[in-house]
Amino acid sequence: MRSQTDEATADEHLRATRAYYDEFSARYEDRRGGRDVGGYHDLVDALEVDFVRRFGEGRDVLEVGCGTGLLLARIGAFARSARGVDLSPGMLEHARERGLDVVEGSATTLPFADESFDVACSFKVLAHVEDVRRALSEMARVVRPGGHVIAEFYNPYSLRGLVKKLGPAGAISDQTRESAVYTRFDAPRAAAALMPEGVRVVAARGVRIVTP
Repeated sequence: MRSQTDEATADEHLRATRAYYDEFSARYEDRRGGRDVGGYHDLVDALEVDFVRRFGEGRDVLEVGCGTGLLLARIGAFARSARGVDLSPGMLEHARERGLDVVEGSATTLPFADESFDVACSFKVLAHVEDVRRALSEMARVVRPGGHVIAEFYNPYSLRGLVKKLGPAGAISDQTRESAVYTRFDAPRAAAALMPEGVRVVAARGVRIVTP
């Protein structure tokens, strides 16, 4: 059971995360919005979308933490329906400019009825959610029986994870102010243990990309 102190800390992290992404939304588009074709981010996006296609083609898909809609737009090309939810009004403004179906909301309190989707997916988001068990439970709640929850975790053994653990914030964090945002790293076995009751792991994939 979470204490009032835990809840207050989680709320503080949530507010900090919302403020960070609201401020970062315009620069996020500059870094990612169509200017990275064939680059690192575009490659990672393609891998993530391919995983969603595996389970979500022709089905109703929800992206939790859709941001400016870069992934959601690709998902919409093969899903029966594609909806997104995000904490940041600034990010959602860009998503709406893309004509996407998005709403404001938190991963830990999704604004959807039970069994509304066939697939709920989340990329680069759960690592910034303190109560990740609750977020996963919410994703499972809104998925229909036989559906799929697709969740991405940050690997503590990645270069990023090791830098975060061993040293102070470096140039990347200083540039993006990412160090101001709560970030967690979960090893594969630990991530599997976070899944809510009734959810079993049917597929897992790691991604390792080496760039020049």
